Amino acid sequence: MRPIIFSKMDFSHSNLFGYIEDLQELTIIERPVRRSLKTPEEIERLTVDEELSDIERAVYLLSSGQDIQGTSVVANLPVLMRQNPAETLRRVLPKIREVLHVAGVEMQLTAAVSFLTVLQEESVSIHTYSHSFLHIILQNLEHRDAGVSNAWLETLLAVIEALPKETVRHEILNPLVSKAQLSQTLQSRLVSCKIMGKVANKFEAHIIKREVLPLVKSLCQDVEFEVRTCMCQQLEHVARGIGAELTKTVVLPELVELARDEGSSVRLAAFETLVNLLDLFDADDRSQTVLPLVKSFCEKSFKADESILVSLSFHLGKLCNGLYGIFTPEQHLRFLEFYKKLSTLGLQQENGHNDNQLHLQTLEQEKKYISVRKNCAYNFPAMIVFVDPKNFHLELYSIFFCLCHDPEVPVRYTMAISFFEVAKLLNSDVYTIHKELVTLLQDESLEVLDALVGHLPEILELMTNGGENNGSESKLLSIPDLIPALTTAEQRAATSLKWRTHEKLLQKYACLPHIISSDQIYYRFLHRMLTIILTNNVLPVQKAAARTLCVYLRYNRKQEQRHEVIQKLIEQLGQGKSYWNRLRFLDTCEFIMELFSKSFFCKYFFLPVLELTHDPVANVRMKLCCLLPKVKSTLKIPTDKHLLQQLELCIRKLLCQEKDKDVLTIVKRTVLELDRMEISVDAFQKRVYENDLLDQERQEHLLLEMEQLEKEKQKNEGRSTNMNDKMFEKKRRDSKTSSVSSKSITLSVSGSSSGTSGGKEEKKSKLVRSQSFSTQVLHPKYSNIDKCPNKSSPTGYTSSLSGMGKSCMLSFSDDSFRAHCAGNSGNAACPGSSSRSVLSPAEPKSSAKKESQARRMSV
Repeated sequence: MRPIIFSKMDFSHSNLFGYIEDLQELTIIERPVRRSLKTPEEIERLTVDEELSDIERAVYLLSSGQDIQGTSVVANLPVLMRQNPAETLRRVLPKIREVLHVAGVEMQLTAAVSFLTVLQEESVSIHTYSHSFLHIILQNLEHRDAGVSNAWLETLLAVIEALPKETVRHEILNPLVSKAQLSQTLQSRLVSCKIMGKVANKFEAHIIKREVLPLVKSLCQDVEFEVRTCMCQQLEHVARGIGAELTKTVVLPELVELARDEGSSVRLAAFETLVNLLDLFDADDRSQTVLPLVKSFCEKSFKADESILVSLSFHLGKLCNGLYGIFTPEQHLRFLEFYKKLSTLGLQQENGHNDNQLHLQTLEQEKKYISVRKNCAYNFPAMIVFVDPKNFHLELYSIFFCLCHDPEVPVRYTMAISFFEVAKLLNSDVYTIHKELVTLLQDESLEVLDALVGHLPEILELMTNGGENNGSESKLLSIPDLIPALTTAEQRAATSLKWRTHEKLLQKYACLPHIISSDQIYYRFLHRMLTIILTNNVLPVQKAAARTLCVYLRYNRKQEQRHEVIQKLIEQLGQGKSYWNRLRFLDTCEFIMELFSKSFFCKYFFLPVLELTHDPVANVRMKLCCLLPKVKSTLKIPTDKHLLQQLELCIRKLLCQEKDKDVLTIVKRTVLELDRMEISVDAFQKRVYENDLLDQERQEHLLLEMEQLEKEKQKNEGRSTNMNDKMFEKKRRDSKTSSVSSKSITLSVSGSSSGTSGGKEEKKSKLVRSQSFSTQVLHPKYSNIDKCPNKSSPTGYTSSLSGMGKSCMLSFSDDSFRAHCAGNSGNAACPGSSSRSVLSPAEPKSSAKKESQARRMSV
C-alpha cells in the first residue's frame, strides 16, 4: 500500500485511480469489523427467558446455545455446585460431559479450571467427586491439544492427592499399565510418567516395588528422549517413595545410565535428580558413584557440553555442601576454583583480556553467561559455608567484589537480595563488605536498590553491631560513606518514576536512629523528610516520609531541635496555603498520636488540629472529623479539662455552622462515636491504657534530660579536678598550723568533699541510668522502667527520676506540704511516689521518727 501524501497530491487522470485503489484497500480492512456485529436474528437467538432458574438456564444454554454461552455455564459451575449441588450433578454435569466431546480449546481449559475449583472448595464429598468428575477428567486427559492435555493433567494430579488409595489404585494405577506401553502415543506416555511420580508418594514401598517400578524402568528406556527426560525428572518422587535401600539398588543405576545418555536434556535431568537425592545416598555412594559423575559433568561443561552449564551453576552450592564430607583438600580446592571460574564467565573480553583470541560471542552465549553469573550470585551464601566464613576474605572476597560490580543488572540484583544472608554468615567480620554495601546503595539501577532495601535495617544493624566496638562513635566511623550513600539513594529514587521503591526506602529509613547519631539524622535526613512532605506529589510517599519524620522527632535528644521541627510542622503544614499540606498535617498528627505520649500531643498539636475546624476546604474538615475520636482519646481528665471544652466547642460550631452536607453527615456520625467512647471505656480500661503509656512519656522526658545531664557531667568533671588541686594546695599550706585548727579544717574539707562526691555520684547514677535508657529507647517493648503507683494523679506520670527524689524529701521535711496533701487526698494524690507511704495513717510513729531524723540532719 502506497502512502498518501496530501501535501503533494496530483489530481491528474493517471494518479487519481491509484488513490481510489488505496481507499478501496482501506474499506476492505474495515469490512471484518462491520461483519462482526450481530444481526437482529442472532441477538434474538442469543436471548434467554429471564424467568428460568439458574439450573434450567444452564441446561438450556448447554443444549441449544452457542459456544460462548456454554463456556460461560462451565465457568459458572462452582457457583452452581455451591447453590444446588444435587440438581447440578443430576442435570448440568451430564450436559457438560456431552458438550466436552466436541468442545473447543477455550471450553476445555475452562472446564479443567472449574473442576479443580470444585475440588478445592469441597462442595461435595470426595467419594461423590470421584464418582461424578473423575471419569470426565480421565476421558479428556489425552486431548490432541497439548495445552488442554496439560490442564487436565494438573487437575488430575491435584485430585490424586485427595482421593483414597483404593480409588487411585483401581481407577488410575491399573489403567496406567496399558497407557505406558510403547504402542501408545507420545502424549500418553508423557502423561503416564507424571502420574507415576505423583502416585509414588501415595502407596507403601512394597506396592510401588511390585506395580510401579517395572513401569518406571520401562519408561527410562523409552525410545523417545522426551519420555526419558520426563521419567528422569520424576525419579526423585519415586526414590523418596520407596526409601533409601531400594533407591540405591534400583534408582541409582538408572540415574547413572541416564547421566551418560546421548540426549543433552536427559543428562541434564539426571544431573539435577542426583543433586536433589544426595541426602538419600550414603558416603560410599557419594564417593564412588556420585562424585565421579559430578566431576565428569564439570569437565564436559566447558569443553563439549555447555548445555548443562546453567543448571550446574544453579546447583553448585547445594552440590558442594552435600559432598563436603567426602572431599579431599585437593578436590575442595578444585571445586572452589571451578566456582570462581563460573563467577567471571564471559567477563574476560569486557575486562580487556584476550581481545584477539576470543571470538565474538553470540547473543545466545551472552545470555547464557549472564545466567551462569546470576546463579553464582545466588549460590554465594552457600559457598561461604563451604569455605568457612573465617576464610571469606582470603578465598571469596575477590569474587564478591566482582559480582557486586558486575556489568549486568540481574547479577547485581541477585547479590543485593543475598547481601543480608552474606552479612549474617560473616558475623563479626561483616565490616569487610561495607564498601560493597555502599556500592550497591549507589547502584545506577533502581531494581538493585529495591532488592537491597528489603533487609536494609537488618544489614545496617549487623554492620554497626557486628564488630567488637559497640560504642555509638565507633558505629558511625565503621561505615564512613554510609550517610552520603543513603542520601544519594533516596534522591535517585525520588527523581525516578518508581514511587513504590521511594516509599519502601523511606519506610526503611526509620531504622536510622538505631544506626547513627541524632545530630546526623537532624542535619542530613529530618529536613529532607519535611521537604518530601511539602513537595512530593505521591500520597504514599508523603505518608511514608511523615511517619519517618515522626520517628526521627521521637528519638531526637535536643529540645531546641524538637521545638524547631514542631514549629515548622505547624506553620508549613498545619497553617500552609495549600489544602493538600493541611491534609498531610492531619496524617502527621495521626502518626504522632501513635508514636508519642498523650501529653506530648496535647501540649503541641491539640490546639493546632482544632484550628482546622474553620478550614475553608471541606475535605480538610471532613478528614478532621474522622480524626476527632483519636484526638479525644489523648485527653486526660481533669488535667486536660480545658482542652475538652475546646473540643466540645468546635464540635458545636461544626454542628451549627457547617453547610456542606457530606461534612455534616460525618460530624453527626463522629458525635455519636464520641458519645459511645465515653460510655464504653470504663475505669479499668483507662487505667490499663495509662499504664501502657507510662514508660513512653518517661522516655520522652529522659530523652530531653540526657543532653543536659551530659553537659553537667562534663562541667562537674572540670570543677572536681580544679577543686581537688585547690584543696591539695590548701592542705599543704595549712599543715604547719596547730593540730586543732588542722583537724577542724580537715573535717570541713572532708565534709564538703563528701557532699560534692555525693552530688557527683547522684548525677553519675542519673547519667548512667539515662545512658542505659538511650540504648533501650529504640526498642520500647524491651524497656523496663518502673511504673508509677500513683494512678489517681492528674498527670499519671512522674516528670523525672530526680523529681521523684525531691518530692520524697519534701514529704519528710515539710509539715505544711504533708497537710496540704492530706487535705487534697480526695481529689488527687501527692506528686511523689513515696508521699502515699508518708501519709499512711498506719505508721505515725515511723513518720515522726523520720521527720526528727531529717531535722537533725539539717541542723
